[in-house]
Amino acid sequence: MNWEQLLSTKRNRKNRRHRDGQNVDLRSEFEKDYHRIIGSASFRRLQDKTQVFPLDRSDFVRTRLTHSMEVSSFAKSLGQNIGENILVHKKDNSFTPQMKEDICNILQCAGLIHDIGNPPFGHFGEDAIRDWFRRKLPVMEYHGETIDRVLTMQMREDFYHFEGNAQALRLVSKLHFLVDENGMNLTYALLSTIIKYPVASIGINEHSEDIKDKKMGYYYADRDIFEEISRETGTNGKRHPLTFILEAADDIAYKTADIEDAYVKGFLSYHKLLDELTRLEEAHPDKDMEGFYPARRLQDLFLSGKEKQVEEPEEYAVKNWIVRVQGFLIGCATHGFTENYPSIMEGSYGKDLFYGTSAEPLMDLLGNLAFREVFTSDAIYRMEVAEGAMIDFLMDMFMNAVVKYDDESLEMDSVSERMVSFISSNYKRAYHYHARGRSKAERLYLRLLLATDYICGMTDSYAKRLYQELKAIL
Repeated sequence: MNWEQLLSTKRNRKNRRHRDGQNVDLRSEFEKDYHRIIGSASFRRLQDKTQVFPLDRSDFVRTRLTHSMEVSSFAKSLGQNIGENILVHKKDNSFTPQMKEDICNILQCAGLIHDIGNPPFGHFGEDAIRDWFRRKLPVMEYHGETIDRVLTMQMREDFYHFEGNAQALRLVSKLHFLVDENGMNLTYALLSTIIKYPVASIGINEHSEDIKDKKMGYYYADRDIFEEISRETGTNGKRHPLTFILEAADDIAYKTADIEDAYVKGFLSYHKLLDELTRLEEAHPDKDMEGFYPARRLQDLFLSGKEKQVEEPEEYAVKNWIVRVQGFLIGCATHGFTENYPSIMEGSYGKDLFYGTSAEPLMDLLGNLAFREVFTSDAIYRMEVAEGAMIDFLMDMFMNAVVKYDDESLEMDSVSERMVSFISSNYKRAYHYHARGRSKAERLYLRLLLATDYICGMTDSYAKRLYQELKAIL
């Protein structure tokens, strides 16, 4: 892979120019991407989508919007560090200062949209949708056959392995049907960066040692745009190098934020965090973490807070520790990319950027600690059971309606007609455009995607409100 091709400014729809042939817009193509994203309704909806704590009334804990902004910031910082390292140490003679600026802009945009396809209620929403398809497609009938037998293997596996990453590509490339069928019409370099898993649902290998094979990256319905992006950027089924940087930024953002939010919500205490970090240092005496001793740093900050007579020295310590950890992790991810630069560029690197670095034990601990103290707590489980009931009901109602939609041989009942009327006209317009000339199985598949698209586009509050209205819960 080479940077000139990887940083492709091509879009599915060509840019329009003024009648005199002069383009007076002085923004780069990637800066244009940024403005298209922040002006979109899908990006705004992230303010009311869960990161960890759904429908939380606090104005402190993260939403998908604040998380995406943090990822965007970290990704841009990593791009600056890595780009400068490539230039200073002459790791690639073809790499230019302009390319450094371009990758920073691409990464800034990629951070904003990396979660844009996620359904309401966070990662549990993804689980609930997958579970629904696995339970219901083998029993739902269409023209006397169960739907799982009507669909081809890849179509069926798309639903069984539903993934927010694949939904993000679909959303930005097709579902923003405001001008035409090209969605936001973003650059191929940006689209390639957000494809974390460049494999189809039938190509998933959960036991692979290569991280790119773990999940689905695109739907059967979007295979043409995926293949076009892959050819144009020269990735050809490999991960775009910037995807590793985006993933590292995401890991830094959510693993540190989950700890901070857990502390603020009372799931995790200062003393519990200190104990865990102390055990980490004792378990890795051979790793000085490049001079960063997490337990000692947390304790020092606590003592500093007491010296300054802050009202809550424990809170002062935890929040300031998070900032310092983030700086340490940015340095380690930079090292991870630059040390593995040749294999990343040839597409053979299969790990994340923290693998083998001083930060790896700490990253593992942060993820494990959040899982034990927050994600498996009674409070979160109670919320998830309620969220699962809402997703299950909405999937039942919309999927049963769309199965009969746009099929002249099937009569829709009055409730199904009303359910379909709720679906965004943009989404229905996109469906009709892409369904033209398709087989019976493909049209059914696209209708199931239509309902999935609409449910994924819901905010947490809207999903809850619609559930209550349809269940007549006043």
